[in-house]
Amino acid sequence: MGDLQKTLQDLSDDYQKLQGELATAVEAREKLESQQQENSTVQKEFALLDDDANIYKQIGPVLLKQDKTEAVMAVNGRLEFIEKEILRFETQIKGIQEKSEKAKMEIIQIQSSAQQTPTAGKA
Repeated sequence: MGDLQKTLQDLSDDYQKLQGELATAVEAREKLESQQQENSTVQKEFALLDDDANIYKQIGPVLLKQDKTEAVMAVNGRLEFIEKEILRFETQIKGIQEKSEKAKMEIIQIQSSAQQTPTAGKA
């Protein structure tokens, strides 16, 4: 019975660890989605500007003038990177969810088999 309890504890620890990883991955994806929304808004604003409009980029406390083409390319590149990262995190989340579900099912299986097996001292 001690081995069964240890196995159950190990599986429970693994499950909790997976839940922590899942929460971290979901939080990271949400942060990326927020950044994606911000950059999409900037991209839409750039589309409304004239080609000769003044665009400034903040670097620390300083605003530096930037070419519109350069700024648009930077935002497009950022959006592309963010989209790839979101897909990577979604794949990671799916994998963690599958592992978590597998661990959960193992825990349930061990618990139900332990409940069905009568203990040795109760005859």
